[in-house]
This record gives sequence, C-alpha cells and structure tokens, in this order.
Amino acid sequence: MILSDRKEIIVRFSEVDSMRIVWHGNYLKYFEDGRESFGLKYNLGYLDVYKHNVMIPLVKINCEYKRPLEYGDIAIVETRFVPAEAAKIMFDYTIYRKKDNEVAATGTSTQVFLTPQGELLLTAPEFFTGWKRKWGV
Repeated sequence: MILSDRKEIIVRFSEVDSMRIVWHGNYLKYFEDGRESFGLKYNLGYLDVYKHNVMIPLVKINCEYKRPLEYGDIAIVETRFVPAEAAKIMFDYTIYRKKDNEVAATGTSTQVFLTPQGELLLTAPEFFTGWKRKWGV
C-alpha cells in the first residue's frame, strides 16, 4: 500500500525572486508543508511524534528542479511515504503546477529518531512500528 497526500499551495510574493520565480530554498518549505499535511492525514504529525518523547530531525533532503513556479501559481505537493526496515522516516515528493500539471520539482527526505537528549535510536520506536502495522506499510 502506498500512503500519499496532496496539498495545494498558492505561491506568495514573498516566495519569489526578482524574476518572479520561486526562490530555490522555498521548495524545501513546500516539502515541509507536504510532510505536515501527510502527518495530519495519517496521524504522523510532529505533535503526534513528540507525544511519544521522540524527535525526528531531517538528516537528508534532495530537490531536483524541473520547471519554475511563479508568483500566483498554485502548486500541488504530492508526498509519498517510503517504507523502510530501518529506524527512519522517508518521503518522496513531486510538486506540480496546477495550471498545466507540469512537474516543477521532485525530491526526497530522510528523518531519524532521537531521544530528547539527542541520542540516535537504532531501532524504530514502538509507536512507529505500530503506526506502520496500522497502515500496512
């Protein structure tokens, strides 16, 4: 089973450069918006994780730019959970321009589990393995 979510984002003036195209760093923010939307849909949001006394920092993120987004465009961020046996959370992303369904960017991210003291968890916390069982991933 593939777990995914789609979120629409209107490109704001503050997100574009002098050429009226989205500044490259904002695509990572759009990925974050996608992760938050996914988390709300599937009960894997940051607050859900924090309730279990665990932190999930990003340790790797990748973005490939395909076509520009411009001021006023509506972007659709598709976020897909990538199952893994290791103690980490991985997502794939595709950002589309709504007006023509062209792919604007693709990417991936990896998060790991830490204790509140910043120690890496080498095995997935029970709440996460239970979450994976619940959703069949």
